Amino acid sequence: MERKLRVGLIFGGRSGEHEVSLVSATSIINALDRAKYEIIPIGITREGRWLSSGRALGLLKDHAGLDREPERLLVPDPARGGLVGRDGKAEEVQPLDVVIPIVHGTYGEDGTLQGLLELANIPYVGAGVLGSALGMDKIVQKQLFERARLPVAKYVWFRTGFCREHPGRAASAAAKALRYPMFVKPANTGSSVGITKAHGRAELVEAISLASTFDRKVIVEQGIPDAREIECAVLGNDHPAASVPGEVIPSNEFYDYDAKYVDGRSRTEIPAKLPPLTAGRVRRMAVQAFAALDLSGMARVDFFVTRRTHRVVLNEVNTLPGFTSISMYPKLWEASGVAYPALLDRLISLALDRHREKSGLKTEYTPKQDWYRKQ
Repeated sequence: MERKLRVGLIFGGRSGEHEVSLVSATSIINALDRAKYEIIPIGITREGRWLSSGRALGLLKDHAGLDREPERLLVPDPARGGLVGRDGKAEEVQPLDVVIPIVHGTYGEDGTLQGLLELANIPYVGAGVLGSALGMDKIVQKQLFERARLPVAKYVWFRTGFCREHPGRAASAAAKALRYPMFVKPANTGSSVGITKAHGRAELVEAISLASTFDRKVIVEQGIPDAREIECAVLGNDHPAASVPGEVIPSNEFYDYDAKYVDGRSRTEIPAKLPPLTAGRVRRMAVQAFAALDLSGMARVDFFVTRRTHRVVLNEVNTLPGFTSISMYPKLWEASGVAYPALLDRLISLALDRHREKSGLKTEYTPKQDWYRKQ
């Protein structure tokens, strides 16, 4: 009988999406096949402490008993291959075969956690360091989309220092380049944290000030009039596939944090009622965006589609989309014929495939002479 794969599930973290991560982790734990996998819960507190026990998820949800829980850390030592107790004794290593990092947002989705997993030489689900960083930065990804000739909304961006010192000047520059309404966003957050829709100058100044509290850069985008919010899920490594598109019908003026998670009144329509040619265009552009950012594993690609002309505008890519019971990524694949447990199986398989391929690459070079000894 084959040994179960030890799957480390990392959740929580130092992010504005901490709570979303906990709910995603709950759904994944409930869906993973216990006959195939041994689940190792790994919780990261808001302060950055790493905990690993069967109680970790409950403790983070209750905000209780965290100080009494022993720390277990992932160290950048490939010889360890797993979690290490606080004192670092070899006999206290808890091996991991693969990791699902479900830490949404900063210090998890932005390449930092992926870099640690690379150093530890542990396979992990989702995009690599570069793809994760690109997918998190709304400004850089738009620049790459433009290079790939993918249509994006008009935008301007500012450094946070300028926004804090001169919010009025930043608002004037945005108003000169764009038309109202505008969407103001921190460049590196998810789940609509820190995002505001501005209809006039006063709202724009306030929105820029708010966004500048969340990140080093602020992006201001021109709104797309009379547009529907369409999302498409992508799955794969070198040969990715796109799901059927789905539509989000937000309960608020736009799909903000409350509309996504809190009030429970937003609706989705899967598959979205789009003309076949438009649906095909969405799916092709989703795969093109995935390739433009050098992604792997999974991503959710978000679009605006105008109601009358069916013009498709690429909004952004999410490399670590929500995995809650109401999240679009698993729902889109379910509608495309891939159930939640099978989706997790596929993501784990893709992670192992990518790790095997990368492990076969050369990482050493032997020079003709030991020249460096003389330096």
